[in-house]
Amino acid sequence: MARSVSPFVALAAALLIFSGCGFRERAERPAWRAEAENACLAEKLVTVSDFIQPASEIDGPGICGLVHPFRVTALAGGTVALNAPQTLSCPMIPALDRWIAEVVQPASQASFGQPVVGIRTFGSYSCRRANNDPFAAYSEHAFANAIDLAAFRLADGREISVLRGWRGDPVEQSFLRTLDAGACGIFNTVLGPGYPLHDNHFHVDLAMHGNTSRGLRRICRPAPQTPLPEGPRRDNLPEPPTIEEDLDIAQAGSSDVGGSIGRGPSAGAPLALDGYQASVGPVPPSPMASPPPRFVPAAGQNQLPPEGAPSGWDLGAGNKSGD
Repeated sequence: MARSVSPFVALAAALLIFSGCGFRERAERPAWRAEAENACLAEKLVTVSDFIQPASEIDGPGICGLVHPFRVTALAGGTVALNAPQTLSCPMIPALDRWIAEVVQPASQASFGQPVVGIRTFGSYSCRRANNDPFAAYSEHAFANAIDLAAFRLADGREISVLRGWRGDPVEQSFLRTLDAGACGIFNTVLGPGYPLHDNHFHVDLAMHGNTSRGLRRICRPAPQTPLPEGPRRDNLPEPPTIEEDLDIAQAGSSDVGGSIGRGPSAGAPLALDGYQASVGPVPPSPMASPPPRFVPAAGQNQLPPEGAPSGWDLGAGNKSGD
């Protein structure tokens, strides 16, 4: 006599059949990320030094991580210190160095007559999805391909913070708005004051948003009222439609921190957001008499939580982190 089969057993067997080998598969990190790392290393865009050291591979959880991370304590040849060590991908380091050289330091000299020697951050690497939404795409922070910048320290010890300066002193406004707009010509994503939960920092990353007929697609929120100069068209195809993406919300602290920018890649006066034309004019490049001093924080000065643990320091209801 045939033995009956429990309906629960039959259901479980059916699920196993339809799932195939899904239980054995693991989500894979997009290939372009490793390709970008390898290209950066092959072109020797990062020089190992006392302030930039190779770190161990980060492999998970999930697809979080990267193959060749770097532990960074200072940028721009050691002349611009970070308030805490940050884990960054290889491509992010030369992008930040370029931004400091082409944008931050010229504006700092024009606005304040002195260089920026330190940057306060809200973190770089943190394994999470955008907006803490379990169905959203992974944040660029999950691949050390992003950093949140809160304030800029001048050589005389003064700090220019995004939270206080964006709508504060006119010189600081000009400085910060020029910095934000200038970043849009270097990074692929730039989020700042006016975008939800970014009143106290700039988020910059090198996410891949696809291409247009003029090159890489960049996302700046809010967008500069005066558009950045566009490169020549590479083809006659119509532009792709604008698609809303999961953008980083914030890994920012709820309290202000001490905290600098300059000329963008185009000629003329620096661009600024919200129709606010930066008051500083173009600054001709001129070598400083001596390199800016390396910034060494005083004992007990670096009080921000370590990167990767943003809970409780985000703006907004419920202290939810995103980015």
